[in-house]
Amino acid sequence: MGEQKVAFKQSLGLLDATMIVVGSMIGSGIFIVSADITRSVGSAGWLVLVWVLTGVLTLTAALSYGELSGMYPKAGGQYVYLKEAFNPLTGFLYGWSFFAVIQAGSIAAVGVAFSKFAAYLFPGLSDHHVLLDLGFFQVSAAQVTSILLIIVLTFINTRGVKEGKWIQTIFTLAKIAALAGLVVFGFWLAARKDVWQTNWSSGFVLGRRDGGQILPYVGLAGLGAIAGSMVGSLFSSDSWNNVTFIAGEIRRPERNIGFSLFLGTLIVTAIYVATNLMYISVMSLPQIAGAENDRVGVAASRIIFGDSGTKVIAILLMISTFGCNNGLILSGARVYYTMAKDGLFFKQIGVLNRNAVPGRALWMQCVWASVLCLSGKYNELLDYVIFVVLIFYILTIIGIFRLRIRRPDWPRPYKAIGYPVLPALYIVLAGAICILLFIYKPKFTWPGLLIVLLGIPIYYFITRDKRAVPAAAAKD
Repeated sequence: MGEQKVAFKQSLGLLDATMIVVGSMIGSGIFIVSADITRSVGSAGWLVLVWVLTGVLTLTAALSYGELSGMYPKAGGQYVYLKEAFNPLTGFLYGWSFFAVIQAGSIAAVGVAFSKFAAYLFPGLSDHHVLLDLGFFQVSAAQVTSILLIIVLTFINTRGVKEGKWIQTIFTLAKIAALAGLVVFGFWLAARKDVWQTNWSSGFVLGRRDGGQILPYVGLAGLGAIAGSMVGSLFSSDSWNNVTFIAGEIRRPERNIGFSLFLGTLIVTAIYVATNLMYISVMSLPQIAGAENDRVGVAASRIIFGDSGTKVIAILLMISTFGCNNGLILSGARVYYTMAKDGLFFKQIGVLNRNAVPGRALWMQCVWASVLCLSGKYNELLDYVIFVVLIFYILTIIGIFRLRIRRPDWPRPYKAIGYPVLPALYIVLAGAICILLFIYKPKFTWPGLLIVLLGIPIYYFITRDKRAVPAAAAKD
């Protein structure tokens, strides 16, 4: 009983909250996905425009979430917003998808990315180094390393929010400095005027890149290509909403969450656009599109720093993925905790440990993320989930309009900037991307939608006792 009386401690300030936004967003995507984007859209203009459009969408959503965070400054974030704006089922479907795929899958993917880049420095950690082979099931050194990373970060975060906060702040500041350094040294040491001019000679021509050629799209196929290319950039810019999950541990959450969302997404958008401009200045478009294993960051680093470039980028990526996973682990468990308090998850998860953090939720998340690491299916799940993530973002922003009508007198310390134009613009643009993905990239959409719909029978099974009580009372 004493365990349940422990309350969250408001230990995080504006800097800490901003570092959670930035740290959770920047993982390994910015060093990889530009290759696929270049192949899909063909030209330098569209490569940059895809990242700019992604940044605009992310900033618009973040500015809109500020209003919701001010209205409901407590743990749970987006789950709470959807539950309050619509109904418990909608909130549960988000929480279910969040646990099953979105957060745990991201933790697994980032953990394995950490081990793969660590293998540049320590070859024994490679995913080619098989530790256990049962024929039908293999375990590599990379998988074991990623699981150990998840366990260590989970343990640290069970010790209290201050411990997690220091790791997050230090590693995020380090990754910002390292990324800025990569961009600066790229322009300073390796930028070539002839490469820049050649890359921009195609301007904003939209087409599929085949070596040195751009094959223009016919009809609406170009829009489908833009939407498909944004799967990578949107995923690389996702997880900015993680700060809303820990609202109960942020000082002055009604102010600091909204402000941290704005600052964090703006910083990351600027870094991502600058990084891609650097790529275009040091590498030809065929080099970007054809980077080995899509590792554009590694290819650029070799050009900038020579033979030592691989080690430089490996260290940068280890710092980046370490800090990213800490932010994902720290914030994700608060959603399951809040769901459990609402009776929509395992009851035992809805308690805080003596360090005022949801320890059981953290370990449950750790176990499931580790299972996904071993399964090797996390990347497939993440391919499916960006469609789902966009749908829930759209629903959440629609929730702003619903709450303005349903609860006009509710305190709003921070109102969505540009309301109703900017929130409506986000809904239209994100909705268009979802429709285009549904048409042109069905393998990304149907599986993700099925994962969400699977939550409906689970919800009704979990709430069967709650529904039975009112029914029995009505008969009496």
